[in-house]
Amino acid sequence: MLLILDDEHKEHLSFLTSVEVDVVREFCKIAMGFLRKGANPKIYQGAAQKLSVSPETIQHGVEGLMYLLTECAKLMVNEIDFQDSILVLGFSEELKSELLQLYLENRKEIRRLLSDMTLQLPHYHTLEWRLDVQVASRTLRHQVQPSVVLKLHTTEEGETKAQVLETDATNLAHLASSLEGALNEMKGQHCRRILRNIK
Repeated sequence: MLLILDDEHKEHLSFLTSVEVDVVREFCKIAMGFLRKGANPKIYQGAAQKLSVSPETIQHGVEGLMYLLTECAKLMVNEIDFQDSILVLGFSEELKSELLQLYLENRKEIRRLLSDMTLQLPHYHTLEWRLDVQVASRTLRHQVQPSVVLKLHTTEEGETKAQVLETDATNLAHLASSLEGALNEMKGQHCRRILRNIK
């Protein structure tokens, strides 16, 4: 799968064509440091003084490189597609091979770092349920009021929590039909295409 870069990112990465390959290697180290620990403006200042450019140019170059690496890692772009994706940037063969080497060496780490940054939501663990039916009370002798008590166990960051819910049959039927509709939607062409691109 090819990565399509917009004009802004192409402009940010175009700075790399005007510097030596050793400088690009340093940019790559800075980009990986950015992913691991966050931005460090002092590094931008130092690099800008050495190269006699503005710190914003350095920052845009590093951010453009970081975007290229993260997007390619997200999409699990293979070697050929990576080379085809950066073909439009006008890099030299040496620079292309250097970027490819960097991407292949750091792809797994980038994916791990991105997964650590994602929002951790509770995951389904188990569900217990019980059907309660009230058949009479002191005032009404012949009544039937069914209700379902659910105990939902979820896991979040290795810790299991339980929530107790109670609902009547009508709401439970509506909930079941909504979940069924969501599952059917997941089987559709559009969702499968999106999931294929996410993996």
